[in-house]
Amino acid sequence: MAYYFLRDELFFPPVHIASREGIVAVGGDLSVERLLLAYRSGIFPWFSEGEPIIWWSPDPRFVLYAARVKVSKSMKQLFKKKAFAVTFDEAFEKVITNCQKIKREGQYGTWITPEMKNAYIQLHRLGYAHSVEVWQENTLVGGLYGVCLGNIFFGESMFSKVSNASKYGFITLCKILEKNNFELIDCQVYTEHLESLGAEFIPRQQFVKIVGEKAQKDCFKGDWGEIFAKDLAEIEIV
Repeated sequence: MAYYFLRDELFFPPVHIASREGIVAVGGDLSVERLLLAYRSGIFPWFSEGEPIIWWSPDPRFVLYAARVKVSKSMKQLFKKKAFAVTFDEAFEKVITNCQKIKREGQYGTWITPEMKNAYIQLHRLGYAHSVEVWQENTLVGGLYGVCLGNIFFGESMFSKVSNASKYGFITLCKILEKNNFELIDCQVYTEHLESLGAEFIPRQQFVKIVGEKAQKDCFKGDWGEIFAKDLAEIEIV
């Protein structure tokens, strides 16, 4: 199948031309401007070392509505015990580095190439990309990162060094986002882990419509450690 090849122009073709696998285009760059345009168009980059940049918009899209996150009885017990401490935007580079290094079953190498890592660090410094850190006795044991546009959080990757650490951080994030009227969290593609937390498939057309309505403004841009400090201090998950 022929794919649309991006050159220097800041442009993406409409997502309905995507291949059956969800590939919209190939090439281009990972500039801040192109990444923001991609997310606002329902598109994200995903490729491995040595490959050209591949831009995706799968159909259906895997998402999680913040208000529908599932909290199991065992997780509720962990929250009751305050088993972990959670922060936002305190250690973004450490989180993305751990996501890059963590080994996953059936996966060889990493899609978080040095080029990708540097691009998201730049987005973070500009206030668009955010991290959730999960701590146990002052040691970083889990976390996740993604991009926020409007009231949509586009999740990118998560890691866990201790059982349930990433779930703890993700549930905390969901509750904070729900409180602040976020529409949904983009999970991009299916994982059993995220399905257990309440993620579901929706048609790409529906996802792109939501993004077109909800992800065009720069609200919640900045340091989430400051923006959500009060919410983090007050949140109770029972």
